[in-house]
Amino acid sequence: MVQKEIYITEYDMRRLRNLIQVAREFSHEHEKYLSDLEKELDRGKVVNSRDIPPNVITMNTEVCLKDLNENKEIIYKVVFPDEANATQGKVSVLAPIGTALLGYKVGDVIEWQVPAGTARLKVKKILYQPEGKGDYHL
Repeated sequence: MVQKEIYITEYDMRRLRNLIQVAREFSHEHEKYLSDLEKELDRGKVVNSRDIPPNVITMNTEVCLKDLNENKEIIYKVVFPDEANATQGKVSVLAPIGTALLGYKVGDVIEWQVPAGTARLKVKKILYQPEGKGDYHL
């Protein structure tokens, strides 16, 4: 599978690199998730927060997705681990789905391996993107 180009804001890049560093200092229990996130960041195209296209998933973006395997819509918000709450649809950037979503844009199909096979989600719509609303500090 060919990897699509993904976009990461400078601000998110700094915060996520710091998250990885701090998490590694205190625990090795999440190393696989940290490595997966690090790989995504390494391939991301870094852009200024003010220049990120409004159709790209950044940190704290709320997005409507279509599960192509189950033909249903779901809404997630990509957040830092301490804000994650499955019942509220807040998914940690360290969770496989959170890492997979970061940097993709409306229209993209995201595929990743899960225990039951390959999960496939299509990015349907950005419901809220901090940068798109001028909330550059989120």
